Amino acid sequence: MNRNIYVYIFVIAFTVFMVRVLPLTLIRKPIRNHFIRDFLYYVPYVTLSVMTFPAIIDATASPMAGLIALLIGGYGAYKELGLFKVTVICCLTVLTLEIFI
Repeated sequence: MNRNIYVYIFVIAFTVFMVRVLPLTLIRKPIRNHFIRDFLYYVPYVTLSVMTFPAIIDATASPMAGLIALLIGGYGAYKELGLFKVTVICCLTVLTLEIFI
């Protein structure tokens, strides 16, 4: 079993290394294709969203409270209330829904 751990670590290290090195070695010229540039521009935001949204819904005792707080927080962010105000509103929403549901 201990030998398998070293194989796993090597495979993971090799994969991460190749993901970081291949773009540097294969792409030498600036990317001019607008579709690819736009795609690469939004990859970090999509990745962060994919990791964050399920955690918001699963962090509460009932997923419905998390979903409602997410929607209210999204609306507050749309209205440009600020990070602190949106956070307080979302926390109070979850607290209220958890008490009454």
